[in-house]
Amino acid sequence: MVTQAEIDKIIAWCKTRKAEIGRSYIIEVNPFQEEIFWARNKIRIEIDRPTSIADKNSLVYDSTMDSLHEFSNGSWRRIVPDLM
Repeated sequence: MVTQAEIDKIIAWCKTRKAEIGRSYIIEVNPFQEEIFWARNKIRIEIDRPTSIADKNSLVYDSTMDSLHEFSNGSWRRIVPDLM
C-alpha cells in the first residue's frame, strides 16, 4: 500500500540530494529498499533523468512535475497514494 507520507519522504530526499549535488540528473542507490515495502524491488532512484533512457528497475523523480514514476505494465506511470 502506497501512502502519501512515503511518497513525500522519497521526494524530500530527492530534493535534498539534487540541492547537494547540483547536476542535471543524478542516479543513486535506493536507500528506501528496506524501509518502504513497495520500493523494495527498485534498485536505484534517478533524479531528473528522462524516462526514455531511465532504467526500468528504478524510481524516477521528476522535479518539474514534483512526482515519482515507476515502470509498470510496459509504460512509465506516476506513483500516487492508494485509496482506502
